[in-house]
Amino acid sequence: MNTPRASAERLARAALTRVIEPGDERGGRWLRTYGAVDLMRRLTHPQGPEDDLPGASTARLESHRRRAALADPVQDLATATAAGARFLIPGDEEWPRQLDDLADARPVGLWVRGHSDLRIWALRSVAVVGARACTPYGAHMGAVLGSGLAEKGWVVVSGAAAGIDGAVHRGTLAAGGATIAVLACGVDVVYPRGHAELIGRIAEQGLLVGELPPGDHPTPSRFILRNRVIAALTRGTVVVEAEYRSGSLVTARAAQKLGRFTMGVPGPATSGLSAGVHELLRGEAVLVTDAAEIIELVGDMGELAPARRGPVLPRDLLAPTTARVLEALPSRGAVAARDLAREAGTSTDEALGRLYELHSLGFVERVGDNWKLTADALRPAGARRGGA
Repeated sequence: MNTPRASAERLARAALTRVIEPGDERGGRWLRTYGAVDLMRRLTHPQGPEDDLPGASTARLESHRRRAALADPVQDLATATAAGARFLIPGDEEWPRQLDDLADARPVGLWVRGHSDLRIWALRSVAVVGARACTPYGAHMGAVLGSGLAEKGWVVVSGAAAGIDGAVHRGTLAAGGATIAVLACGVDVVYPRGHAELIGRIAEQGLLVGELPPGDHPTPSRFILRNRVIAALTRGTVVVEAEYRSGSLVTARAAQKLGRFTMGVPGPATSGLSAGVHELLRGEAVLVTDAAEIIELVGDMGELAPARRGPVLPRDLLAPTTARVLEALPSRGAVAARDLAREAGTSTDEALGRLYELHSLGFVERVGDNWKLTADALRPAGARRGGA
């Protein structure tokens, strides 16, 4: 994919990614009010008090101006290009327009590493997130949901963190699917270090996306703030495991606030790692257990999950009158046809006809002039020969 031309707007926004922290709504208001080029001028070459920024204390303004003076957008763009990355800004053809729902918290720009088109991929995407210190059950569910969504043509978005995120990405990649990792650091930085191979695979087969410029490292607040991008980028967010205080819940609540679908995968009622998910499910989140149920919510009209039901048993296929005759037979002993007819609410001749039908199916046997249930008919459904 061609790297967009480095216009004055692009250079200014690239510089501002070193000045304005992700999710800074005050910085977003300045950007909306003055534009990127004039905002950088006010920060680097102020001509007087009229260039001060509203709402900023003297100390804050000086901090921004020091950052702006050190920013080198030309070098950052060159570093990104050398790493196989590009810098997107609002108005680019590849810019995902759903991010505009974040209003003043919208990213200044996005550093993107990978070969595919972010806007196209984001149009049919789902976020799957969860706990870092997950259980084996959580890791299994994350991988299964990632692969299931991938097999149905959906792009799976997560945060490349340890635990659920890593399982989700691996499951998606194993199915040959498309996955996006939204990072809390530069797209040329490997974090966590143990995910070096995974992040390399995502860069080759998927997309790495971040708000921070090349070389920047994550902080706890940046992890929390990047979650709003995950929520806004996708049609819905699924939380697999999360404690009461969890960044994954921040993503889910951001999705709710933006009008996106919010879903949760239940776990054991005794598991603290599922407590946060269960709290979501007590609210507006929807319980899901597989990819089909997720797609039924976020997909297009007609993309319905299959109906859930137990196995079809021979009893289920009986005509209503035949079923009533069968139900009228006692569990012990034999009974005459006329007595069965009375219990089943039918005639004796009708009851006899149904008894012969049941005999041919192996449900009843004749004892002289009476009838009784066979041993197979008395066994629990799952224990009968042949599943009967």
